Parts: sequence; C-alpha cells; structure tokens
Amino acid sequence: MATAVLRVRLIGGDRMDLTYDNPDLADGEELSKYVITTLARDSGVLRARHGDRLVVLYGRGVAAIEFAPRGAVV
Repeated sequence: MATAVLRVRLIGGDRMDLTYDNPDLADGEELSKYVITTLARDSGVLRARHGDRLVVLYGRGVAAIEFAPRGAVV
C-alpha cells in the first residue's frame, strides 16, 4: 500500500496537509502519478484524511500539491 502526505494549496490561498493512501498502488511514484492524473481531470476527486476527518478534494479547487512519503511536509 502506498501512502503519502499531501500539502495542498487551494485556489483561495488556504493550505492543508492531507494523508492519502491507496492499497492498489505499490510505491510513492505510482501514487504521485495517480494523484496528479486524477486531479487534472475536470471531474477529478480524491478522498483523503485530515487527522480523523475524511476530506473530499476536488481538482478544480487545487492550485498546487507537494508530496512527502510519510509524516509531515517540512
């Protein structure tokens, strides 16, 4: 299972750190390609976690993404 922490900057300027995992992918490189491809589509949606909360991230609202393999983005 591939897991990553995403620091997402939204179009409005806000930022948030989300944890995203996908049991179907083996490593972080595949995961990053999947996230980018998904959010690049007009109907792109990711389900991620912000602490204990489930967050649905829509590609139209994302301005930038930073990846970290695990743990906090520094």
